Amino acid sequence: MQIPAISPNQRPRVFFVIYSLGEFPNVMVIMSCTTNIPPANVHREYQIIDNLTTAVLLFDEESRLLAMNPAAEALLDISANKAWGLKADILFSSIDGCDSASMHVSRKQPFIKRETQLRLPGKSPIQVDCIVSPLNHPTQPGGVLMELIPLAHRQRVARAKKLLNQSETARMSMRRLAHEIRNPLGGLRGAAQLLARELRADRLREYTSVIIREADRLGNLIDRMPGPRTLPKKRRMNIHEVVERVRILVRAEAPPDISVERDYDPSIPDLYGDPDLLIQAVLNVARNAVQSLGDHGRVAFLTRVHRRFTIGHRCHRLVVRVDITDNGPGIPEELEETIFYPMVTGREEGGTGLGLPIAQSLVNRHGGLIECHGQPGATTFSILLPVAFDDESPCSGGNPS
Repeated sequence: MQIPAISPNQRPRVFFVIYSLGEFPNVMVIMSCTTNIPPANVHREYQIIDNLTTAVLLFDEESRLLAMNPAAEALLDISANKAWGLKADILFSSIDGCDSASMHVSRKQPFIKRETQLRLPGKSPIQVDCIVSPLNHPTQPGGVLMELIPLAHRQRVARAKKLLNQSETARMSMRRLAHEIRNPLGGLRGAAQLLARELRADRLREYTSVIIREADRLGNLIDRMPGPRTLPKKRRMNIHEVVERVRILVRAEAPPDISVERDYDPSIPDLYGDPDLLIQAVLNVARNAVQSLGDHGRVAFLTRVHRRFTIGHRCHRLVVRVDITDNGPGIPEELEETIFYPMVTGREEGGTGLGLPIAQSLVNRHGGLIECHGQPGATTFSILLPVAFDDESPCSGGNPS
């Protein structure tokens, strides 16, 4: 975050403005020119505002920009150096209800405008929540603090939290269901084996053989439900090891009239993961896409990276995204909210409804998430995996995705 120039005989003084964003309070650091705090402490405190994921801007009594954090720079697509001193009505083409006039009024009381349009020169409108608050402090009388929260980010984070909660609920449900079924199933199989020993007619023993085989099949299905019980064996790996192996498998299994395409970003860095578990997760999603197509269609694998990307409650510096897109009929509307629950399937026959929940569980164990979005003709499952750094720390700089 940039601030106006400070003369050599002055030192910045740090004071805090605590404000609430959603459920969590945030602390903003603003600097004024006094002589109280050594410069070494200023740098440390200044990092707090730089690490906020909310776009924060500080205006003076004439609505001229005094400071902005990196999240604001990313959202407005302008550097703090270039924007410093600009009036709000020049900096923004328009923000409904958040122009200079409303900022002037807000000096007497806070002003909030929900779901408003932020229009920037030459760019598509961005829907944001705009919060303008008076900054009543002796060093900055009449100052105004503005927060801009992109709704797309907030909605995506809320969706991610919901998916993570769904995945945890699904895992607990599968464990309980597996436990409740496994015991009586073992008794059923044992009774069939004992009965087979008592029967002398081969025709009758065929019936007990059917019971035993079906009990074994159901037992295998139950064993798969909770997913692997061992901890992931993580190592340094490239995501394309996984994706390309799955692509080759899918290409071999798919009908001849289904095309399997790829679009990889070769610059994606290595991540830490269990290749076997990730292959299983990607394969489950890819097979689901192929099965939705029938005898003809297209499946595409795409890899990209996101910087400063939030998964659940955590913002990661770098996240790998694997998209698996098909041009099939799409997910039925009634299944959109439950697609990652066990035993939920859109196929009339042949589906167990376990492939996607297991894939979600495997990706969750890597700190990642699987999202689904699309429509008939373009359904995409996005597998998001964080890249772990040795010096992993909260996101800093820029606006989070």
